[in-house]
Amino acid sequence: MTTVHGPTVGRRRLRSALRRARDAAGLTQEQVAAAMDWSLSKLIRIEAGSVSISTNDVKALLGHYRMTDQQQVSEMVELARVSRRRAWWSQYKDALPSAYASYIGLETEASKLSFFQPSGIPGLLQTDSYARAAVTAASTTIGDTMDAAQIEVRHAIRMRRQKEVLDRTDRPDIDVVLDEAALHRQTGGPEVLREQLLHLADVCRMPRVTIHVLPFTVGDYAPQGPFVILRFPDDDDSDVVYLEGVLAQDVIDRPADVAVYGQTFERMREMSLNPHESLAKITKVAGQLG
Repeated sequence: MTTVHGPTVGRRRLRSALRRARDAAGLTQEQVAAAMDWSLSKLIRIEAGSVSISTNDVKALLGHYRMTDQQQVSEMVELARVSRRRAWWSQYKDALPSAYASYIGLETEASKLSFFQPSGIPGLLQTDSYARAAVTAASTTIGDTMDAAQIEVRHAIRMRRQKEVLDRTDRPDIDVVLDEAALHRQTGGPEVLREQLLHLADVCRMPRVTIHVLPFTVGDYAPQGPFVILRFPDDDDSDVVYLEGVLAQDVIDRPADVAVYGQTFERMREMSLNPHESLAKITKVAGQLG
């Protein structure tokens, strides 16, 4: 089992371990809640990973499950401890949709990130100016109206995410499919877009980063909203998909649903230009902007 450093992945791994331990003990949620003198909703929230659990409660729960493997007990107690840590984004918790906060936590420990973007550049690869323009544009949507202070917070979070993920010693593999429309959408104006595309061209040359452009000439492409597939270094942590829409965000971890997004991503990557051709396309569009 790989070491967990962040509370989001820690809580997610702990919820799975606790469910497995209860199943191994042959107990229902109702039986456990009654024995622990907890409300059923508390146990359900713990096993869903929506709330943290104290180390003492973990020890008591595992004692009730008659778990005797001290290594497993120690690992789960440590996961409970990690899941209660205060992360850097905690200070912004009240300003963020819960799904987005969860995504930030998962992103910081992912080993691979696969982005599909139909009309913009992934936040991790944005320049400062482009990021500010993108956040400002998002503030005008019906579902995400923000004032100037909130715009500054979102912009600061986006730039901090870049530092936390891209400056990691174990930086994740990043695989991106960009609809060609993203290269022409003048977010912030032509000069901001030109700077962004030149930065993207530099990013293309970075190790562990692959960018594919899905060209306008592809005819059998059904429009898709933006999504990110997150993979993790430990087999205990299943893949996750993050969806970001105008009205809502969502984190999906149901294996069958995640598999559909994985197949969709692979299909769109196969239809895209190869990395060399994509770099040429990005450079050409940047040149046309001046």
